[in-house]
Amino acid sequence: MSGGAPEPAGGRRPLGGRRDQGAGRPGVCRLPRGPRPGTVPALAGRASALVGLLDIAGGVLPRFRHSHTFAVAELLPAALGPFAAALSLSAGVLLLLLTRGLGQGRRRAWQGAVVLLPAGAAAQFAYRHSLLAVLLPLVLLVPLVCHRDRFTAPPGPGGRGRALAHLVLMGAGSLLLGLLVVNAHPGPLVDDPSLADRLTHVLYGLFGFEGPVHYRGDASWTVTFSLGALGLLTALTTLYLAVRPRHPAARRTGDDERRLRALLARHGAGNSLRHLALRRDRAVVFSPSGKAAVTYRVVAGVMLADGDPVGDAEAWPGAIERFMDEARAHSWTPAVIGCSETGIAVWHRETGLDALEPGDEAVMGSAAFPLAGRATRGTGGAGTGRGGREEKRGKREERRRGRAEGQGEGRIGRTS
Repeated sequence: MSGGAPEPAGGRRPLGGRRDQGAGRPGVCRLPRGPRPGTVPALAGRASALVGLLDIAGGVLPRFRHSHTFAVAELLPAALGPFAAALSLSAGVLLLLLTRGLGQGRRRAWQGAVVLLPAGAAAQFAYRHSLLAVLLPLVLLVPLVCHRDRFTAPPGPGGRGRALAHLVLMGAGSLLLGLLVVNAHPGPLVDDPSLADRLTHVLYGLFGFEGPVHYRGDASWTVTFSLGALGLLTALTTLYLAVRPRHPAARRTGDDERRLRALLARHGAGNSLRHLALRRDRAVVFSPSGKAAVTYRVVAGVMLADGDPVGDAEAWPGAIERFMDEARAHSWTPAVIGCSETGIAVWHRETGLDALEPGDEAVMGSAAFPLAGRATRGTGGAGTGRGGREEKRGKREERRRGRAEGQGEGRIGRTS
């Protein structure tokens, strides 16, 4: 919401510096509005997937010999055709892999798309001789460059688990694409190889070896280059995910910890969970005034805050704003766990997050809270007494024994 002069009738604003310029005049051209800046990453991801599928189709299917641009492309070296087919196929596969990263606004995905789009267009022209396949990637490249400030997030998490899953899925996809490549050139085939021979040829080709299927002419080089490119992409992308960190490292310096301890010393009374903020696997963001802080950790792309901000309640909104800025910068999903009623109100007011109440927890000392007696009869038999009335209501009770330092043995109970 902002102030200013009222909008014209109908809610439309004429294009130009003045609102009444050209209004009501016949023949005035109104240019279409572009997408909202916040939707650019998602739209770029979808468009990248479409161009990637076209590049894959262009690299797999045999090229046309009677297109309008064939006279120009005929001047290119003959050996460029098989290489262009492999390049088009590789660019399409990589664009599909970058779709999610573009949708999340990640910088490296943007850099990869900016390189792959013109490379795929050049490969389509050299192999398919199609102007349409050249123009589509270049049309997508223009808004990507114009809205490059929307792609600032760092790379996402990796790890051996992600790498293994990627290897299985990418390997299966490469096997299917390899079968399409082998079967897409039936004319130059020598004899009629069986399905087992074709599968063997694909597997050998993914590892860079010659298989039992043979072709006449340039089709042999096209199939060999394409299968080798698929195998190389599978290996490199899996290795990239394997060496990338699984989770972002908690960025907390010694000065941050001293400031956090000072805030806890001044404002940490009355909340026994506040000192969880000092765990070494937590990162921290401070308010602009330094009077409040939010500690968090990142789990599966979720930026999980540890309950209420630490520090002066009046400075909580500033710390929450810094927390949300950090989540947007990394394309993380913000979430909070373990808030008080006051914290729920502040978080909801500042961020619009919804509140869920999964259950209540309590810590009781057995010496000060005996279960014997008339006053606590209902608590002692809540889960087991007389048929388990509370269990029938869907509640559950857990009890564990623990020993605190310098104190006797107590019980920790939880009812949910």
